[in-house]
Parts: sequence; structure tokens; C-alpha cells
Amino acid sequence: MTDRVEPCSPQQRTWVLAATILASAMAFIDGSVVTIALPVIRTDLDASLTEMLWVLNAYTLLLGALLMVGGGAGDRLGRRRVFLAGTLLFALASLLCALSPSPEVLIAGRALKGIGAALLVPQSLAIISASYPEGERGHAIGLWAGASALTTALGPAVGGFLMDLFNWRAAFWINLPLAALVLLLTLAFMPETRDRSVSGRLDWGGALIAFLACGSLTLGLTWLTESEGRLVLSLALVCLGLAGLLIFFWYEGRVEQPLAPTVLFRSRAFTGTNLMTLLLYGTLSGTLFLVPIDLIEYRGLTPTQVGLAMMPFGLIIGFLSSQAGKLGDRIGARPMLLGGSLVVAAGVFGLAFQFDNFWLGVELPLCIMALGMAIVVSPLTTTVMNSVPDTRAGSASGINNTASRLAGLFAIAGAGACAAVLFQTFNQADQGKFGLFPDPNTSGYDSVVSVYQLAYAGSLVMLAVGALGAALIAAWLIPSIPGGKKVD
Repeated sequence: MTDRVEPCSPQQRTWVLAATILASAMAFIDGSVVTIALPVIRTDLDASLTEMLWVLNAYTLLLGALLMVGGGAGDRLGRRRVFLAGTLLFALASLLCALSPSPEVLIAGRALKGIGAALLVPQSLAIISASYPEGERGHAIGLWAGASALTTALGPAVGGFLMDLFNWRAAFWINLPLAALVLLLTLAFMPETRDRSVSGRLDWGGALIAFLACGSLTLGLTWLTESEGRLVLSLALVCLGLAGLLIFFWYEGRVEQPLAPTVLFRSRAFTGTNLMTLLLYGTLSGTLFLVPIDLIEYRGLTPTQVGLAMMPFGLIIGFLSSQAGKLGDRIGARPMLLGGSLVVAAGVFGLAFQFDNFWLGVELPLCIMALGMAIVVSPLTTTVMNSVPDTRAGSASGINNTASRLAGLFAIAGAGACAAVLFQTFNQADQGKFGLFPDPNTSGYDSVVSVYQLAYAGSLVMLAVGALGAALIAAWLIPSIPGGKKVD
């Protein structure tokens, strides 16, 4: 049962909801703003593509590997306490990132931010559920989801403007006032809650195995972006990481309170939706990693312009997701998931064509991809939650959330590796690196641009194939019954 000193008053609930929205938005915005800042950071800190991949991956790796640990810690130690600790650590790590003199310090700061996010992100929905009575809970969660989507959509535009006005460090300074407001609201209005039905220690063994497996995969994929003599070691690390994931699931089936109960995967729908989550969110993260590089390095846009170009993507998802969820309840999840995955694949294939016209080559495909994600996001989550007993809802949510985060980790590393390998293989002029062109006046520049276009398109085609794979899984594993009903 949930231990609460006093139920939240209506006034408290409003401020509790505001704190969880701001905290979640802070974590979600950070990823999108930093992606836009990467090309500028790379130039200013003289960083390699591998180092820039680790700026993204250090955050996602720690977040994905520790997300279920953060949720379990909140249940045992108190959600308010863990929420406060995560917010404070996230703020301090943002300060370290903003002051970073080198790529190495920036990567360390991003890793600390990942730990902070792993503590605060799982608490948001748990705190809302504990603070609101059942009759008002759905509306509150809907407000949280909509506000989070809209703030995430506006984040790149605001962050890009601040980076143009100041510099890339503004992408990290912006977190400090947000974190201060979250801490103030939490201390003033949020009661402490915990789940007394959960006992025993956290599954630290499973967390360690998951971390080592994900770390090996990430390091192996990232080292593939380097040209000098690491191919064998990179492939060995990838194989080691894959073996580690198998060991993780074997181990989870043999502990008393696992992070990922393997019994849940006996459900075809649960297994299918989590595989779809890996593929679709991997396609999403990899694409949003590549597009800002193309817009800034190849098309010459400023960070502000990139933020504005990306804004419709988030707005489409934010405004249409709830309507897609209602439609899925009426006609069933399978047609929504199948159709949405195909639309996502069409959008990514459109980006790969590299039309010189910005509206035809970038904005239209991005909007098509956003429409596809808007179609699948709500039915995907609903199917995950309806495929398990209510008593397992927390574990199901944690596994699916972790799958989406790890999908981004692997996709960004994989897309970066694919682009770098293609660029290095076909770059006969032997100038520049992927996304970092030589001077336009140098000989061989046109050849470098052509090779860049090949590498960019090849990586996007790989990501689009992932979305097609999600469509096949939807047709094979997802039952064709209304999304609001329980599935096996």
C-alpha cells in the first residue's frame, strides 16, 4: 500500500503537478536542445565525432541503465526524497556542463545528469498517481503528458535562440532556474509517499549487468566511428554487450525481486510492443541526431533556425497524440501501430532523398514522421499497460520506459557509426570528417559533400528499415482488439 501522511489538498495538487511537469520537461528538453548544440560544441571545443556521440550517450546510458533502479528507490525510500535528490543532482551536473573547458569534462557532466534524470523521471507519474484521487488521476496525467510534449517542442526553439544570443553553454544554464523552481515547489507543497508493499533490497546485480551490457554495446558502436585500428575490438565489445543482455534476462528470471520480471514477456502483446518501442524510438532518436548536423553543417542554418525548423515536429505529436489514443480505443491498437510505423518509415525515407529545397527535403518529411509518431505513441503505451495485470503496471511501465531510452542510446551510436564508416570508406579526397567539412575553397570539397550525402542517406535508410520492422511486429504480435481492453 502507499504510505501518505495526509492526502493532497486541491491547491497542493496543482503545485505538485506543476513541479512534476517542470522536472520532466527539464529532462526531456535537455536531450533535444543538446542535439541542436552539438555541431556548435564540436567546433568550439575541437571535439571528434566520437566525443560528440559520448556527449549524448553518456547521458542516455546512465539514464537507461538506472531508470528502473530510480523507480525502485522511490518506492522504498520515498518518492519526494528521491525526486529532490535527482533534481538537485541534475542541476549541479548542468552547472558542470555549462562550465566545461573540454569535451571530457562535458561528457562527465552529462553522465552525472543521466544519473539525476534516472532518479527524477520515474517519480513524476508515481507522484501524480499518489497525489490525485482515482477519479481525477487520468485528467492530471493527460495534462502532464500534453504539457511535457509542448515544452519539449518549444525547447529547441528557445534553446537555439539563447545559443545564438549567447553561446552553446546557454543550453545548460537554462536548467538552473527550472531546477530551482522545481525544488521550491517540491519543498513547499509535495507530501512524501512510498509503497510499503515493496520490501527487500534493490536488484543491484541486475542493474550492474544491464549497465555493463549497455556500456559495452555503446562503446563498441561508438568506436566504429573512428578510423584507426579499433574494428576488431569494437565488434568484440558489441558481441559482449549482446551476450550481456542475454545474461541479464537469464539473471532476472532467478532473483526474488527483479528489475525486469521475465514473466511479463510471456505476453505476445507485451513483448511485441516493447520490441516496437525499441525500433520506433530508435528510429526517432537516430533521425533527430542526424538532422541538426545536416541543417547546421550542410545547409548552413543557425541554432535558432534549427530550433524553429524542429518545432512543428513536437507540436504535431503534442496536439495529435491524445486524439490518436481515442481512435485506438475505438478501432484497436494494431491498425494504429501498423499504419503509424509505416508513416514514420515514409518520413525517414523522405529525409534520405536529400532534396535541396528545405521545405521538400526537410520540413515535409519531418512532419510526416511526426504524424506517424503521433499515431503510435498513445496506442503503444496503452497496449503495454493493458497487456499485464494491474499489479504489474509499475514494472511494465519501467521496462517500456527503459526500452525507449536504450533505443535512443543504441540508435544514436549505430547511426553515427554507420555514417562515419560510409564517409571514411568512400571519401577518396581524404578530407574532413562526417558533418565537419573542409574549407569550400579547397580542392576535393565537392567530392566530400557528395560522400557526406551518401553517408547521411545511408544512415537514414538504416533507421527507416527499423520503422518497417516495427510495422511487421505490429502485424504479427499485436492483437486486433480495442486498445481499451485487456490483451494477452
